[in-house]
Amino acid sequence: MPICEKLKKFLDDNRIRYIVIAHSRAYTAQEIAASTHIKGKNLVKCVIVTADKKHYMVATNANQKINLDKLKMELQVKDVRLAREEEFKGMFEDCEVGAMPPFGTLYNIPVVIDTALSADKEIAFNGGYHTSVVKMAFADFVQLVNPRQAAITEPM
Repeated sequence: MPICEKLKKFLDDNRIRYIVIAHSRAYTAQEIAASTHIKGKNLVKCVIVTADKKHYMVATNANQKINLDKLKMELQVKDVRLAREEEFKGMFEDCEVGAMPPFGTLYNIPVVIDTALSADKEIAFNGGYHTSVVKMAFADFVQLVNPRQAAITEPM
């Protein structure tokens, strides 16, 4: 099981070119970047936030952090916070907790990405397990997910 089934089927059904990079078990973006020899600025991390009691998946470069005030303004909500793991662990039934790919739409969760991701022709992200990374064209990702794009991060 190199990547989660929903993602694999979705990419294959849409005839998307991608590669899977297997790596030793890693949990943080920094560990994954080191294990795969991918720079942190080229690795995408996903964070689940709760905004006015609705969940969103936010994808950013691994070397950035979400500015919750910017995200709050972008979503035009009263309250936004990082979701706790127990709040979303059952939403991604075919993925390991914390290793979900930035395809929230496969799980009926809207996706917001930082505009900085568009600077790269390719993106790399967790494949649903703590032992794999998927690389694919950014343009293909946008075409498939149609994420909301906004400047919502700042350097760590």
